[in-house]
Amino acid sequence: MGKMAAALGSVATLATEPGEDAFRKLFRFYRQSRPGTADLGGVIDFSAARGSGPVAHKVVRSQLSVSSVSDHDAHRAGLQPVSSWRAYGLEGYPGFIFIPNPFLPGYQWHWVKQCLKLYSQKPNVCNLDKHMTKEDTQDLWEQSKEFLRYKEVNKRRPRSLLEKLRWVTLGYHYNWDSKKYSADHYTPFPSDLAFLSEQVAAACGFQGFQAEAGILNYYRLDSTLGIHVDKSELDHSKPLLSFSFGQSAIFLLGGLKRDEAPTAMFMHSGDIMVMSGFSRLLNHAVPKVLPSSQGESLPCCLETPPPAVLPRDAVVECCSMEDWQVCASYLKTARVNMTVRQVLATDQDFPLEPMEENKRGITTEGYCHLDDEKSHVKRARLNPDS
Repeated sequence: MGKMAAALGSVATLATEPGEDAFRKLFRFYRQSRPGTADLGGVIDFSAARGSGPVAHKVVRSQLSVSSVSDHDAHRAGLQPVSSWRAYGLEGYPGFIFIPNPFLPGYQWHWVKQCLKLYSQKPNVCNLDKHMTKEDTQDLWEQSKEFLRYKEVNKRRPRSLLEKLRWVTLGYHYNWDSKKYSADHYTPFPSDLAFLSEQVAAACGFQGFQAEAGILNYYRLDSTLGIHVDKSELDHSKPLLSFSFGQSAIFLLGGLKRDEAPTAMFMHSGDIMVMSGFSRLLNHAVPKVLPSSQGESLPCCLETPPPAVLPRDAVVECCSMEDWQVCASYLKTARVNMTVRQVLATDQDFPLEPMEENKRGITTEGYCHLDDEKSHVKRARLNPDS
């Protein structure tokens, strides 16, 4: 109760800026918060038995569809049997499901490696494309791995391209000018991520979910994700899936309008969030990435390597120690988030668009989403709906 009172008192004493709504005020409070102090006393931690924090009474157990995913298929994706998952919801947020790390020990390595080594490659689209040629961004991993491998030896070196990466889009690529997806801006969606997403969606009661578009966020310790709603998909009846890896962060889940104060919660490595139904179109944001209390180190769940032998039909692959050395160096001061969504309803097609709009292509001009506090120049936002 002491931490709760201190946290609420700190928010209450924070002066409201002119024109600032309730969501923006809490976003600013947590962006300025100090880890290890009472500032974070109001943040729900779902990794505790039933969540902790002053609003933990809002935490309820969520029922999963255990029979919808076989133990074998869960294992193929690197997940524990669904019967052993813990899933929670929040009173007042129907359709929101939080699953604390359901991954088998060591299997997060695969998804981290995919985000850094494979998904960042062409033909996928990233924030660096606006300022660099396709040749320069052809293989960010190869250009960056030696920099990252010896990062601790040479701390004054220039940042590698992977460290400059802020977002990557998969599948249907978003047109940041028109705020729409379209049929002619598409590259094949990764089959392993599609399989993982289908299993998680099915476990949450959404059989038949089709992973059609993804946005990968690459956070540095000073990065934030602005307040937004994911509403550009043509079918909102399907859930939005979010997978977190690396350093922890604070996630804010608000209401339909920004004058509703949001609920704060921690996202730790391996955690999965599902936004569906009423919660599918709520405002949300990430005001802060939290550095490890142990200095530059990895979360404990990332210290264990994957088993030497994987299921024969697994979609995950072994990660070499050489590759993991690069991934670990990156994640000691970073966080990666994968969001996956279904764009179209079954048998739905994109509406016909004027020819000129289809020719505009993919651009990041004019939008800012994933920001670094130390930068005085707004960076290209990764979310389409801010």
